[in-house]
Amino acid sequence: LRLPVHSSSFSLTHRFGGNLRNGSFLDQLGDLFGLDRGANIGIEYRYAVMRHVQAVVFRTNVDKTIQFQGRFDPIRQSDSMPVSISGVVSVEGSNNFRQRREPAIGAVISRSVGSRLAAYIEPFWVHDTAAEAGLDMNTSFLGIGGTFRIRNQIYVVGEISPRLSGYTPGDALFAFAIEKRVGGHVFQLNFTNAPATTFAQIARGGFPGSLSMGFNLSRKFF
Repeated sequence: LRLPVHSSSFSLTHRFGGNLRNGSFLDQLGDLFGLDRGANIGIEYRYAVMRHVQAVVFRTNVDKTIQFQGRFDPIRQSDSMPVSISGVVSVEGSNNFRQRREPAIGAVISRSVGSRLAAYIEPFWVHDTAAEAGLDMNTSFLGIGGTFRIRNQIYVVGEISPRLSGYTPGDALFAFAIEKRVGGHVFQLNFTNAPATTFAQIARGGFPGSLSMGFNLSRKFF
């Protein structure tokens, strides 16, 4: 999302704790498809401090992690440029930024095709992703995603983040979703194999044999 100067956006993420691959349909219904298992919740505020530059702060209750992020959008898709390119730097820390500082650097390369399809490639490198396991290792991964508008303001979304090198526990994180955009609001119902929402969490991957339901709600202020 590109923001006009001095405008902002707010996002809320929920990842419910239930595993939709465990038990029967009646078992899942009894837990309301994971809603009774608690949730991992995150809040984000994003502000355009100047043209092409965004400052972002995000907090999730997964290890009480706070992530600070800066984004620079120097290249925009045009008749002479086939893609848009953004640079991203961030640092996150658990226990309200007191422990396990994990910086990251990466890029977002995107291309829109008409008014229906958008595709994304996101190479990232994250430092010290294995600190909790007592190891000195980093992780590089490649985010691959896309959105497709199926009608009016309804979209289907998919993403996967295979790891390329370094510390690579579990499975590659994946998610798929359907979302509805109304004015400045976006509501997304999603399914994923982990509650990960920060770069270091994504780098550590998803849980084998897991599929959880969640949602995102965002609002732009411009």
